[in-house]
Amino acid sequence: MKDALPDDPETLKAMLLAERCESERLRQIIKELQRHRFGRRAETLPEDQMLLGLEDVEQVAAYGETAQDVSAPEGREARARKRRGNRGALPAHLPRIEVIVDIEDKTCPCCQGELHRIGEDRSERLDLVPAQFRILMTRRPKYACRVCEDGVMQAPAPARLIEGGLPTEATVAQVLVSKYADHLPLYRQAQIYARQGIELDRSTLADWVGQAAFHLRPLHERLLGKLRQRPKLFADETTMPVLDPGRGRTKTGQLWAYAADDRPWGGADPPGVGYVYAPDRKADRPIAHLAGFKGILQVDGYAGYGKLAERGAVQLAFCWSHMRRNFYELATPGPAPIASEALQHIAEFYTIEKDIRGRSAEERRLVRQQKSRPLAKAFERWLHAKLALISQKGKLADAIRYALSRWEGLTRFIEDGRIELDNNAVERSIRPIALNRKNALFAGSDGGAEHWAIIASLVETCKLNDVDPLAYLADVLTRIVNGHPNSSIDELLPWAYCRHEVKAVA
Repeated sequence: MKDALPDDPETLKAMLLAERCESERLRQIIKELQRHRFGRRAETLPEDQMLLGLEDVEQVAAYGETAQDVSAPEGREARARKRRGNRGALPAHLPRIEVIVDIEDKTCPCCQGELHRIGEDRSERLDLVPAQFRILMTRRPKYACRVCEDGVMQAPAPARLIEGGLPTEATVAQVLVSKYADHLPLYRQAQIYARQGIELDRSTLADWVGQAAFHLRPLHERLLGKLRQRPKLFADETTMPVLDPGRGRTKTGQLWAYAADDRPWGGADPPGVGYVYAPDRKADRPIAHLAGFKGILQVDGYAGYGKLAERGAVQLAFCWSHMRRNFYELATPGPAPIASEALQHIAEFYTIEKDIRGRSAEERRLVRQQKSRPLAKAFERWLHAKLALISQKGKLADAIRYALSRWEGLTRFIEDGRIELDNNAVERSIRPIALNRKNALFAGSDGGAEHWAIIASLVETCKLNDVDPLAYLADVLTRIVNGHPNSSIDELLPWAYCRHEVKAVA
């Protein structure tokens, strides 16, 4: 049954205009989504902005449906059935609170006999109880002997993360996750707590974060150590503004990211990412961070990684996405035949990669040998030929020279099925940092930036391994303050925690 429409011409006209506006808005959002997925980085719309746009469209659609429910009640039931069919099922593990809506009089209105129950209709809705604070009171009875009168017996006080402080480890974990996973600065968290009658100023929350970072530092160092043992890593860096009180403004530090993700070729090692803060972008930084690393490092075109490769233990694999952006910038403003043709060449490589994603490293290598190698040779010849025909001072020549000067690293993926075509795996791990930075604007000090690196490493590695960072941090902090041995620190890494949880459920 079709939804009934109002008879009033003016109402119909208004509805039609609204539909046209929303259709145009949706088309624009789709274009932005396509740019986000396929465009160069500088042209992409931030993901949070896209979500905001979609939220607005969905809200307007819901507003229109509600207006229809009011103006055309005869179609309300059909629309309700449609919503019920699309909403899915509520999780079985959530507690159920039954509310019985019954008739008051169970007497038949016709014969005055007693009505008999013949069934019932059931419906479920998702309800929410606001986050509730509670107080854990610890009582430790004291005992003494009436005869001996020699000393008092009492159980030792449980260990605390914040000695003499108010919070439990779970409370501190909530503050950490809110700041580093949900991007809520501490002053905003303090405002949220104040609405529930809990007065916790920002400096108190900062004290909790600092103490937690101290206890989590060995775990961060171990995470980086385990990543350095991998045969292949991704690396990238992003700016980290840091307050510089001596000059009354911020200075630009760097947050380096080192990630491992073997899932595209079915590798057995779990994914992970570790961040390291440094006050500058000198080439000595990755050399120090990756001391002892031997293998393949997939990076963008930053020349500083070259010094690391010169030492002989590291081979660089370069990113096709970065190389592509140079041509995309030239092809987008207007007609640019050579740049557009370069993009067509590059697209052929991505088509092959799409087909082999998820296959084993050896299968990927064989397909690349068969299909990608001839394309690479043809593309290289094409680049040399076009470079000889154009002005050597233009941006197009720069884009071609960028590709040719890194050709060995760009084509290293053909010989090794573990290598990806681009560096997007680590760039995805940079995005949450950028969003957090956008909300917090800057770190308050070099030490604060280091805390950022420690906690964000654990939070983002939890996400990569489908581990709830709140449950993880609450449990790990509790274990640490209760004396978890450093010799067994590997048991506290996010991917080990994931396996522990699966085993416990089984």
